[in-house]
Amino acid sequence: MKIIFITGLSFFMSLLSYLKPMEKPQATSIPLCHKPAGPLSANDMSAMATDPAFQQLHAAPLPFTYTGAGEMIKFSTPDGQSANGFLLKSKKASDKWLLVYQEWWGLNDNIKQQAETFYNDLKDVNVLAVDMYDGKVATEPAEAGKLMQAASKDRLTSIQKGAIAYAGPKAEFASVGWCFGGMLSLQSAIMEGKQAKGCVMYYGRPEQDVEKLKTLSTDVLGIFGSQDKGITPESVKTFEENMQKAGKKVTVKMYDAGHGFANPSNPVYNKEATADAYKLSLNYLKDKLKA
Repeated sequence: MKIIFITGLSFFMSLLSYLKPMEKPQATSIPLCHKPAGPLSANDMSAMATDPAFQQLHAAPLPFTYTGAGEMIKFSTPDGQSANGFLLKSKKASDKWLLVYQEWWGLNDNIKQQAETFYNDLKDVNVLAVDMYDGKVATEPAEAGKLMQAASKDRLTSIQKGAIAYAGPKAEFASVGWCFGGMLSLQSAIMEGKQAKGCVMYYGRPEQDVEKLKTLSTDVLGIFGSQDKGITPESVKTFEENMQKAGKKVTVKMYDAGHGFANPSNPVYNKEATADAYKLSLNYLKDKLKA
């Protein structure tokens, strides 16, 4: 893997604070990425999204305006609507795709910058950062909590399926995301079926349903923090056990760090762990998306 420029690394980090649990106060909502393993009630999700203590775990993202390559696109979704994405298309025709999943803030300019960082480092891979909030972007934790609450499982699933269909039946996928997006990255790999080739999840809430995990067609790289009070080491251990029960491979890298350690906006930002995690992720993705 390549060593990132200091600037690119810092932008990469600045995007990582937004990814926290998401959910709508309904039984149809996706489980919050921060809760330990086990079922969540709608009230749990609503309370967490609006809890000031929880919101304080997410410092507002650093101001940044993206001016690089790429373009916003629209694609159809199975629910009869359309969704948005930020696309960096491979300069050479390629069926290799990296789906990038946002933090809880939405598809902001930091996510676009991170998508371009992966695009430049992977080479000959189409990179699509998927807009999971239908154009809405938060700049403060309270706003992000509201967006997270309002995101229904049905709509989120439809957006992900639409993005997968946009790439086409010959596409080979890898995915990456942080916290909220880490959870979505794993769900994406499940939805991609036989087209899934790789999955990176940064401190996202793991899927703990063994039957769902059995449907994975790829291994998983999980990046977590031993001091994470949301996605605890215990919940990660349960995930490892459930992946083993499902007959699937997961590689876990546990850093001596807290939740959101890869985001410079976060008080627990860990520069060394962030650089190492990116190296690990990039090497993994290069291997999975090699020609």
